[in-house]
Order: sequence, then C-alpha cells, then structure tokens
Amino acid sequence: PAHNKPLTMSEYSFSLTTFSPSGKLVQIEYALHAVSEGSTSLGIKAQNGVVIATEKKLPTLVDESSVHKIAELTENIGCVYSGIGADFRCLVTKGRKHAQAYYRLWKQPIPTGMLVRYLAQVMQEFTQSGGVRPFGVSLLVAGHDEHGKHMLYQVDPSGSYWAWKASAIGKNFINAKTFLEKRYNNDIELEDAIHTSILTLKEGYEGKMMEKNIEIGIVDAAGRFKVLSPQEVGLYIGEVE
Repeated sequence: PAHNKPLTMSEYSFSLTTFSPSGKLVQIEYALHAVSEGSTSLGIKAQNGVVIATEKKLPTLVDESSVHKIAELTENIGCVYSGIGADFRCLVTKGRKHAQAYYRLWKQPIPTGMLVRYLAQVMQEFTQSGGVRPFGVSLLVAGHDEHGKHMLYQVDPSGSYWAWKASAIGKNFINAKTFLEKRYNNDIELEDAIHTSILTLKEGYEGKMMEKNIEIGIVDAAGRFKVLSPQEVGLYIGEVE
C-alpha cells in the first residue's frame, strides 16, 4: 500500500526532526550551507587578548554606520557571526538577557563558557522540535573570565560548540583556516593577532579593503570587550599594507 512507501531523499530534507536513512538531519546541513554563504568571519586568541573580525560589504547606498556585525553581549564578551543577520540579532538578544539575569542573581559577570553553553542550548533546541527551523548562523564568541583566561568559542547551528585558538567561518573559511594554521603560534600578542586577522580577511577579499567594509572587535588584556572604530581599523589596515 501507498503509506508503506519509504520516503525519498527530498522528503527527508523538508522534515527537521526526521533522520534520513544515512543518519543525517538534512535541515541542519542546509543551515550550515546558509552559514558558508555568509561573509567570512574569524577569531584569534592571543596571549593577552582575543580578536574577532568580519567582512562588512554593503550596497553603495546603505549607511554603513547603521550596520553592526559584531555585538557586545557583556562588558567582557562579544561575538560575530556568519550567515543570516536576523537570526544573529535574535541570539544576541537572548544572550544579553541571560547574562543580565545571571548578573542580577549572582552579582558577578557570567563566565564566557556558561554563556556560550546557553546559546548552544538555544540553538540545539531549534533542531529538535516541530514547527521551527535551525538558526542559520555560526557564532564566534570572544571573552574573558574571572580566572584571567581569554577564550574563543565557535557555536554551530546544530548546537555544537568548541573552544579554539583560532577559527574561521563563512564563505572563505577553508582558505582562511589554512592561512591561520600557517600564521598562528601560541605566543602571539594581541597587536599581531589584529594584523593577522586583517591579512587573513585580505586573502579572500575582492576589491580594495577599507575601514568601512571590515569590522573588528577585541577583548583587551584587562578583559574588556570593545568594537574598534573605523578610524582605528583604518590605522591597522595601513600598518599591514
């Protein structure tokens, strides 16, 4: 009878919660495709800080000062994404609320690992219920903990997360990761890491790189997160040219 017919591959691909015979959840794979269609982003953990950076290519008539691809979650933690911007905005809002609730309860800033685990949990929940779709973003989260450790995490649409020394996501991530592997060493200082992040983005960059079309955020030696101004980014671009 017709109802005993096995599902075709394309029918599995529409159901989020049904495994295909090969053990895949195809919608999560498609979410990763959305990420790899997004702008290249990367993060580097240095001895005395962390840097996250991304391309910010916009149509000519858009006011670039109104578009922010790197977001502050707390005074010590910031993140960048590749993929769908609106999904990122939703995760940033949830992350900020969770961080504030933690602060209200314990009167101290949330540890980076704990906030990352919360965001990963939110993303995982969107892979396991009907009527929703996975988030079409991967995140790179940079932070500093009360133990004095600088941290860099990557979170994927499946809800998986890892701590990295350096990582890249988005359109050119394979080449960017290869470039980072060649350039990275455990003793790298924050200034060098900023230069390396610009050089890595430059590898796959089409056209002339200017301060208005890349964005850089840092966690400094004191553990404070900040997004660099276009003027500061321009100075760093000048130093690597």
